[in-house]
Formats: sequence, C-alpha cells, structure tokens
Amino acid sequence: MGQKIAFLASNAPDAQDALARLTRTYGNHSPETASHIVALGGDGFMLQTLHEMQHLEMPVYGMNCGTIGFLMNAYSEENLPQRLDEAGEEVLNPLAMTAETVSGVPVTGLAINEVSLLRAGPQAAKLRISVDGRVRMEELVCDGALVATPAGSTAYNYSAHGPIVPIGSEVLTLTAIAAFRPRRWRGALLPKAAVVRFDVLEPVKRPVLAAADSLSVPDVLSVEIRSEPAIRHRILFDEGHGLEERLLREQFA
Repeated sequence: MGQKIAFLASNAPDAQDALARLTRTYGNHSPETASHIVALGGDGFMLQTLHEMQHLEMPVYGMNCGTIGFLMNAYSEENLPQRLDEAGEEVLNPLAMTAETVSGVPVTGLAINEVSLLRAGPQAAKLRISVDGRVRMEELVCDGALVATPAGSTAYNYSAHGPIVPIGSEVLTLTAIAAFRPRRWRGALLPKAAVVRFDVLEPVKRPVLAAADSLSVPDVLSVEIRSEPAIRHRILFDEGHGLEERLLREQFA
C-alpha cells in the first residue's frame, strides 16, 4: 500500500465525473511525485497518457470510461490501492517513425500501436517496401500499409485483416490496406529488430499521408520505421486480464 496516485482523465463527462469521485476518495498527486498513474478514459486517452508520461517511466493503470478499452481495466472505485499492488505489468516498446516530406522536411514520431501510410487522393498509393536495406517489394499498389506492434496488432492492423501476434513474440506485422497489386497481398511478419522503409512512388500524382498514432504527416516521400527499445511503456492490468489474455479472447470472440 502507500501509493501516491496521479489521476489523469479525458475530457469526456464520464471520465471527468470519475476523476472528481476518485480524487475525493484517494487524493490526487502530480505525476512527477506519484508512484502510479491512473488514466481515466478510453484507449485513445491511454495512448495519449503513455506518450506524455514516457519520460517518467512510471506504471500506468487505465480504467475504462470510454468505449473499447483494450488497454484499460474495468472501472471500479473500490480497493484501488490493493488492485494496484496486485496488478501485473506489461512493458511495451513503441515504434519510431522518421518521415521525409515531398518538400524535404524530416518529421519524427513515436507510435505505440502502429505507423500507417494512407493514400491522400483519389488514386491508389504506390509504395516500394524495403526491409533492413533490401528491397522486398518493388511496387505495392494499395490504399495504404502499416507496421504494427504486438499491442497494436488488435487495432487498425486487425481491421485491415492483419494477424494478431502475442505480446513478447518479438515480431512486427506489416499489413497492406486494400492491396490491388499484388492482388490481396496481406503482408508479412518481421523480426522486432527489422527496419522497414516505404518509398512513395509518384508522390505528387498519388499523395500519401503517414500517421504515428495521433501524429499525421501529409505528403510524405519516404517513411522509415523501427522499434525503439530504449523507451519502455509500463502498463498495469488486473490479475487474469493482461494483454496475453485479451489477445486470446479477441481471436476467439
């Protein structure tokens, strides 16, 4: 026991109401002086919290006040210090994105779920894919493509018919979005240490947008993606409801 909890909440009314009730019960410390951060909201707010608090390397326990809540625990105001003591911890490494725009401007960002490239005009995108400096696909004609972490494999990646991969499997998923040529190409599983590069072919005629979680970069010419092991996001889950169990449930739903 004896935790010092920092409660952070999204702007949603339910999350703000929960923040007020929990603060009355447990108090509220600043993130810099706390032992635990409790995020109140949905998955989007959890990702925002992890990004903003990554410099503290503090465990974050999410309580769902949103919709999906894949990264969140069930909301409950009872026995919160005990639940924090008993929670299991998952450590996630984000993806680092380095994008170059058509105008030559470099943009960097981090993604806990995925880095995606999306067509930004009426015509399909044309992408060349390289892995560790070797061209693996000269031309992919598609609506887009993405590289996802295991934690992100159940998100946009899964909606694009990519595979779900277990936490700790040391792999990344590379998934095409509505591939036209090669027809129905679904992508590949890559080692976690792989460096993936997308070069945009015909970038003016077929503009492409790159996104790393909530960061969007229009008119990209190339995008390089690699795992960033130096950054560790620590997420807490109630016993028996960790990411491994959630991944299994998702596949048998």
